[in-house]
Amino acid sequence: MSKRLPPLNSLKSFESAARHLSFTKAAEELFVTQAAISHQIKLLEDFLGITLFKRKNRALELTELGMSYYLDVKSILRKLSDVTDKLLQQKDVQHLTISVPQSFGIHWLVPRLSEFNALYPDIEVRIKGVDQDEGILSEDIDVGIYYGRGNWTNLHVESLAKEKLQILASPKLLQKMPIHQPEDLRNHVLIHVHTRDNWKNMLDYLQVENVNIQHGPLFSHTFMALQSAIHGQGVVLANELLAKQEIEHGNLKPALDCQMEDSKSFYVVNHLNNVEEAKIVAFRHWIKQAMNGGER
Repeated sequence: MSKRLPPLNSLKSFESAARHLSFTKAAEELFVTQAAISHQIKLLEDFLGITLFKRKNRALELTELGMSYYLDVKSILRKLSDVTDKLLQQKDVQHLTISVPQSFGIHWLVPRLSEFNALYPDIEVRIKGVDQDEGILSEDIDVGIYYGRGNWTNLHVESLAKEKLQILASPKLLQKMPIHQPEDLRNHVLIHVHTRDNWKNMLDYLQVENVNIQHGPLFSHTFMALQSAIHGQGVVLANELLAKQEIEHGNLKPALDCQMEDSKSFYVVNHLNNVEEAKIVAFRHWIKQAMNGGER
């Protein structure tokens, strides 16, 4: 900055004296002597080359230029105080940016975020919903939740939980078209998530033949497939972790007492260069405990 600035102590003394129209009250406010206030005002007047106050017996008045300068200085000091307070409030806040599959975020993470926030109030969480990942975590993301087979060699990877796939349908649909045995699936529309292979594997597991797995809607996100099933549009094969909330609310129910292990799992991942960063360690510890040892 090329231009000289007036001394900050002189500006503070001037603003207080001008506001109170009293050197004595300014001295009390700033915990200095009246002589110190007078000295600071003199320094400022010498710096500016103008008279800021009219001294009349025991009364103190601002000159016309002094009043104009006071209004500007008051605004500047208030702004400086505001931005300083804002900075001080933020200095201990850490931001943790988490990328999650949207279905996982909606059905599992977001409903439980208050638990993490209560344990770590100094960590501000930012959630970014993503579509199918390719094992590439962008630099602006601290932690990711991936759904796959865990073979991402470019990342630090920790398994969260192995889950089952469940055959689910709306209670109304099952009342209208019951499923008592696996063969009854032939009478229903199959709802697919990501791929049709899951239904193929389930039907092989159940040893059911003559079911056209090429029929039925295919959704890119589990939450959309679950909504389709809730509205009675077919039978869905979904990861039990993501469907748990809808089952508990009575929107969906198991159509058969049958579960097959999901070939994919959920993993918490982060960059190799921030494995020991405190906020990331905290989140990894919390989510692993919540998914494996705590309430789900």
